[in-house]
Amino acid sequence: MSLVALPFAAYAADDGVTTFELENGMQVVVVEDHRAPVVQHMVWYRAGSADEPKGSSGVAHFLEHLLFKATDTLAEGELSATVAANGGRDNAFTSYDYTAYFQRVAADRLDLMMKMEADRMRNIRLTPANIATERNVIIEERNQRTENSPRALFNEQLRASQYLNHRYGVPIIGWRHEMETLDLEDAEAFYDTYYYPNNAVLVVSGDVDPEEVRVLAEKHYGAIPANPDLPARVRTEEPPQTAERRLIFRDPRVAQPYVSRSYLAPERDSGDQTMGAALTLLAQVLGGGTTSYFADKLQFESQKAVYSAAFYRGVSLDDTTFNVFIVPTPGVSLQEAEDAMDATLAQFMEDGVDPEQLERIKYQLRASEIYGRDDVDRIANRYGQALSSGLTVEDVQSWPDILQAVTPDDIMAAARLVLNREASVTGWLMREEEVTQ
Repeated sequence: MSLVALPFAAYAADDGVTTFELENGMQVVVVEDHRAPVVQHMVWYRAGSADEPKGSSGVAHFLEHLLFKATDTLAEGELSATVAANGGRDNAFTSYDYTAYFQRVAADRLDLMMKMEADRMRNIRLTPANIATERNVIIEERNQRTENSPRALFNEQLRASQYLNHRYGVPIIGWRHEMETLDLEDAEAFYDTYYYPNNAVLVVSGDVDPEEVRVLAEKHYGAIPANPDLPARVRTEEPPQTAERRLIFRDPRVAQPYVSRSYLAPERDSGDQTMGAALTLLAQVLGGGTTSYFADKLQFESQKAVYSAAFYRGVSLDDTTFNVFIVPTPGVSLQEAEDAMDATLAQFMEDGVDPEQLERIKYQLRASEIYGRDDVDRIANRYGQALSSGLTVEDVQSWPDILQAVTPDDIMAAARLVLNREASVTGWLMREEEVTQ
């Protein structure tokens, strides 16, 4: 399935998803679920921290905060107060590839939500006082979430080491010294570049009728002109990574030392998601819980670890990471833990995938997919993340079947491609008194 160019034509998928595009280029996805009179209204901008100009890290998140200020028609804080007065909740979030704003309310309040969200798409009115106040807020947020957390600081350094040239190596919240210089010009420049309907995806899920959504979207968003000068989404690319990197982060506040390693990995590619599916299942096979290969070998058999895991985040516009993680048993040094993890990875490459374990994982994924249809928030996020990160509605809908079709050979081919130490960063998070070996 592909999105149609005609302004009012729509495609209705078998799972209750309808998609169409407004004349100004805004993409709209409607997911029907009539079991409860609730609607989730979300606007996703294809602009995240990886789209920021160099030297202005944190401006995407900064602007997210500023969009709750006054507009031409709304006083500062009025949007959220109106949502609350109507029995709903609202918020926003920023990631590397997108910034999203949402309200969850009774279905008959959708018109009001669209009116307010469309208003702040182009009519935000910022002042020097807004800038000064909110800049202090985001710096304090960094203090609380990053500076006060050894784990967050460690992960920040690990990611910066993983990406040699790409903006994914810059923290979403920003580097503190650059956050401190963000000003009105930075915020308005980002807003005036990216906050337009032809750079946005509207996702409405819940007790709605697609035709009703189309009429309301045309009424509120359709009147906003597109940005004819919207820049192409071109990012700096990673050069070949040919040197294994290592780092040690020492902090007396560390409660539990551990070893973490990230490998550069391909993302889910639109139209060809087989590699992304294989890596998704590889993470589950290796470290997806107490029945995983890591848990069996590291936690139960050798008792070198109290916890072990593997993670892969495939929804990403550009190359992402595959991560492995081990928390050693008391008395086991970080070097011993890392050696045990490496020996386990080597053994896995010899043993291969257990077909019975793979079938259990696939069954669990099928169940998760079914239960996920009961959550309008989860469904809306699934489509919004995908469509703002280079995937299509068709990619989202074909993903469950692609996962089920992955073979053990596919998973091992993915493991051989990605588990490459030359494109990896290994980090130790430790207390200052920890002795390295």
